Amino acid sequence: MSARTLGAPTELRHARISGIGGYRPERVVPNAEIVDAIDSSDEWIRERSGIRTRHRAAPDETVVDMSVAASTGAIAQAGITPEQIDAVLVATVTHPYQTPAAAPEVAARFGIAAPAMDLSAACAGYCHAVSVANDMVRAGTADHVLVVGVEKLSDFTDPHDRGSAFIFGDGAGAAVVSVSDRPGIGPTIWGSDGDRKGLITQRDSWMELHAPEGTVGGRQWPAIVMEGPSVFRWAVWSMTEHAQAAMDAAGVAPEELSAFIPHQANVRIIDNLAKTLHLPADLPIARDIETTANTSAASVPLAMERMLREGEIAPGGLALQIGFGAGLVWAAQVVEIPTPAPGTQAASAEAATSPQSTPAPGEPTPAGT
Repeated sequence: MSARTLGAPTELRHARISGIGGYRPERVVPNAEIVDAIDSSDEWIRERSGIRTRHRAAPDETVVDMSVAASTGAIAQAGITPEQIDAVLVATVTHPYQTPAAAPEVAARFGIAAPAMDLSAACAGYCHAVSVANDMVRAGTADHVLVVGVEKLSDFTDPHDRGSAFIFGDGAGAAVVSVSDRPGIGPTIWGSDGDRKGLITQRDSWMELHAPEGTVGGRQWPAIVMEGPSVFRWAVWSMTEHAQAAMDAAGVAPEELSAFIPHQANVRIIDNLAKTLHLPADLPIARDIETTANTSAASVPLAMERMLREGEIAPGGLALQIGFGAGLVWAAQVVEIPTPAPGTQAASAEAATSPQSTPAPGEPTPAGT
């Protein structure tokens, strides 16, 4: 009996990012609001990280709410309808449930029953998800994949930990990866080093450590902590190699880039990466960390959305993006900056500057940044 040959795609297609969207919660928290708990100062935080402010989600605002808000803008900019989404990938480490995942609920909010799953790759999660979506489109599994990077890190931050309390913010960024007539996403350079997992990890709930004796209150989540100096050295030296490899794999020289969009971990890391990569002095470099802080999986799409919306970068150019974080994990690729569908750019900018209101529990938040 001969083996049966199964049907399978015989030709690979191309993929690109067709739309980008972002959402930052309404509440802005300046350094002055958090310094007393860590015996610090605004000047110390700025010098150490470059952070001036961060956004904090409302108590009843979830990663699903923020994902829907960011995705609404990305879908509109891509010029498609939710019904055309063939898959949903949500990169997050702060969805508070092991199961069910956040992605199926995000899909349901848009009224679609597409396959949906979460990816856990910390600050590299969005770049991981872009790579997975690219492969899905290229293989013919999907025509349009919704990719979300979202975090509510305020639930997992110890406000008394001097090494991490000032670092994290909340937010969501989203992209639509679509079938294309040309290559729009270069090869991904990614990997992991699980032997160094202790550099960024979790510990017991900060509430258990600091809440007054006998306090009874809300749920207690483990706090994210890190060994700052070790993470800094790893990010600067190791990520330079992987970012360069991503450019080499895409066949792109530094002078051909239109933007550098690294994970927004620390402004000193960003500046050191740009220097060691020998990027052109006039190349636009994302520094969204100054007002948004470190939003983990959300940081790269949030930074791209802001740069595009504010006119710092132009559609159609090439951007080198890289995410890196807990695991330790990393992923880098060169992507074409999305060109908004006709008539969507102005709408995105208008939504980004309009007043925002806190959503009712279970309702999607407004689009915009």
